[in-house]
This record gives sequence, structure tokens and C-alpha cells, in this order.
Amino acid sequence: MTESTGRLRLMAVHAHPDDESSKAAATLAKYAAAGHEVLVVTLTGGERGDILNPAMDRPGILENLPEVRKDEMAAAAAALGVDQMWLGFVDSGLPQGDPPPPLPDGCFALVPVEEATEALVRVVREFKPHVMITYDENGGYPHPDHIMCHKVSVAAFETAGDPEAFPEAGPPWTPLKLYYTHGFIRDRIYAFSEELEKAGMENPFREWLSKWKREQGDIMARVTTQVSCADYFPQRDDALRAHATQIDPNGFFFAVPLEWQQRLWPTEEFELAQTRVQTAIPENDLFAGIEET
Repeated sequence: MTESTGRLRLMAVHAHPDDESSKAAATLAKYAAAGHEVLVVTLTGGERGDILNPAMDRPGILENLPEVRKDEMAAAAAALGVDQMWLGFVDSGLPQGDPPPPLPDGCFALVPVEEATEALVRVVREFKPHVMITYDENGGYPHPDHIMCHKVSVAAFETAGDPEAFPEAGPPWTPLKLYYTHGFIRDRIYAFSEELEKAGMENPFREWLSKWKREQGDIMARVTTQVSCADYFPQRDDALRAHATQIDPNGFFFAVPLEWQQRLWPTEEFELAQTRVQTAIPENDLFAGIEET
């Protein structure tokens, strides 16, 4: 299958600033470099994030985290060559404890789904994406904002083209394809782990893989679409580093040399969740089947 040419529109919907850089970022950079319009919609400001990079744990950062994260997001978008906008909801945080504490009042995960959907539908109708990307029903991992992001993204995809739904949100627009992004793939991590072991290097994945129960299966079984994007891994890494409060440059994101990643696993993975066009599975292009319509 040949890859698409021409100017099309791709929207990636994410829960927090930094999610766009850790999930399918090289794909976004690839399509932007090819001349397509790429928009990242960030649903919350990441206000309840922690300082995950020890070098950024210094006075003035945590107290001003919302503004710091806005600046980080702008730098990451520039690294990827994409546009970005905020939807304006408030980070829910990740409740810790057994049982976990209640979610804070006014947070994104407690907003009525219909209210959040209308806000996203307004953006969909304005930007007019041909393709949307979001998380699966588990949120990629069970953060309440990620699960809410899934619900709202699916609802917006399904209703944005309905003139009777949210009539105040602008003229209807019907996106053609909806994808879930998948990054936690056992085979990918295992390939990196093996290479680190062979080289006698520190392997941060060993313990994680040892706890992976075989009966859990692997998300790779759900993947329909693999986009070759190894040439854009450097832009992805620049975008990750731009989120300096959230990404430790000495952490596991950078444990595997870039050249190894490009050689061992040069793709990013997606699941075609809904489509309104004909396409052949497996795919290598998120816009497959669209240009012919």
C-alpha cells in the first residue's frame, strides 16, 4: 500500500501536556513534515502533575506548574512541528491509596461527558479532521483523565457530523477514521530488553517484563496499523525533553539508544477503532482509504 500524499487533517486528542510526546509523537511529526495539518488537543492543563525530573525539583517550579507546563507544551509542539490547543479542563490527578481518595471537585473526570463532548465537538467542527487519534477504553493506563478522554473523543467522533447534536457548536463535520494509539507492546519492550542484556547495559525493563503475566496477552493483537516513522524519533525525543518537569532525560524513555530503536522497532502502532471509509487491514497509513473518497 502506498502512503498518502496531499494535504489532509489529523487531530490527536490527549488528556495532559506530555501525552502527545509519549504516545505516537513521531507519527504526528511525520505527517506534519509531509505537509498535512496536525492538531494536538490537550484536554487538561496538567495542573496536578508531579515533578518527575529531579533536576526540575527546585523553588518556583511546583508553585507555578500550570504556567510551566504551558511553556513546555509550546516547546514540544514546536519540536514536532504541529499546532496545539487547550480545551481548558482541570487535571484530575492520579488518586493514590487503597481505596483511592475521591477525585477533587471540578476536575475533568467529574465533568458531565456531554459537556466535555460538546467542547471537543466544537473543535472538531472548526478544524475538520479527516482522522482522529485518542486512547482505548482503558485509557492506555487507568488514569481517570485518560479514561474520560477516551469517552469524550469517541462521543465527539460519533456526533460531530450530526446536525441535531450540539447545534450551537458549529456546522457539522464528519471525521472519517478514529484510531487508538498503542505503545505498551510486550514484543517491543522485550526486543529492547534483549538488546540491552546482550550489550551488558543496565536494563530498566527486566523487572517490568518479569511481572507481565502471560495470560494478560499483548495489546499487539489489537493493532491494525503500523506507521513507519523512525526518521522522526529524534523529534519525538526533543518533544519529550521539552516536558522537563515530567520527563527525566536519564529515565527509561531514553534507556535504549536511538539507533537501536530505529533498527529494532521503527514503527508506531494504532488500532482502527471506527472507520467510515473502506480500507485494507493491515495498514501503514492513517489516511489509507481517504484520498479515494
